[in-house]
Amino acid sequence: MTAPPSSPPAARASLLQTVKAVGASFFGVRASRDHERDVSSLNPVVVIGVGIALAALFVFVLLMIVRFAVGS
Repeated sequence: MTAPPSSPPAARASLLQTVKAVGASFFGVRASRDHERDVSSLNPVVVIGVGIALAALFVFVLLMIVRFAVGS
């Protein structure tokens, strides 16, 4: 008796692909096809790290804009 054929393991997403996926999720503009691909290829630990880094970058940019607008 042979085992049923299994699907090949999904390739892991690169850091750039992870950044794109997290960035798109910030704006809520992700196609369901892309979401399905992301679920199978993204590493949750990397997604959390990239999410925290992008959120910190977003706050930093907002602070710089406010600082420039206020003039101090």
